[in-house]
Amino acid sequence: MTLTLAVWLVILGALALANLPFLVERPLVPWPWGRACRSYGGLSRWIVALGFLILLAVWAWGTLNLVGGAFGGVGGPLFVVKLLISIALAALLLYAPGWMAQGAGQAPQGSASGREGAAAKAAGQSTGKPFIDRFLEALVGYVLVGTLGFTMELDLGNAFPQGWEFYAVTLALFLVLGYPGFVWRYLLQRRRR
Repeated sequence: MTLTLAVWLVILGALALANLPFLVERPLVPWPWGRACRSYGGLSRWIVALGFLILLAVWAWGTLNLVGGAFGGVGGPLFVVKLLISIALAALLLYAPGWMAQGAGQAPQGSASGREGAAAKAAGQSTGKPFIDRFLEALVGYVLVGTLGFTMELDLGNAFPQGWEFYAVTLALFLVLGYPGFVWRYLLQRRRR
């Protein structure tokens, strides 16, 4: 994999994952206060959310060490296969909370369920995710893209230590990449109502 290809893959992945929380209604992370954990009891909600974050950390560690750091930068087809498997695991990880919400009898993507959803729509209230959930999901996307970026950097063989300034700037750039989704969700949708 060349450096140019790796950079463009990270940019496209960042663009997709920064906008994803704003474009879909299904939960991407099982927050204790969110729809994915609504069917669980008080402490169980926190355990499920903490378990998800632990799985995310294990995925990040495994991706960095087993994909990017394995064999000292093998590159080529083996690296691409391992990277695609890692991306598929991340996609399954993000799909699971939406599946949990649907399995718990919640409304499918984009629809309201029962009398509460119909009453909320009639009153003009949103039945979707709150902004804080979308913002926190964008932060999870930042971690996923950053992990994949560092993995590609490890494969290329020039991994550099980064300070807090790097993370502050890249997080700001990531949030700027999410601005089209924010505009679609919060600015254009209000104009149509």
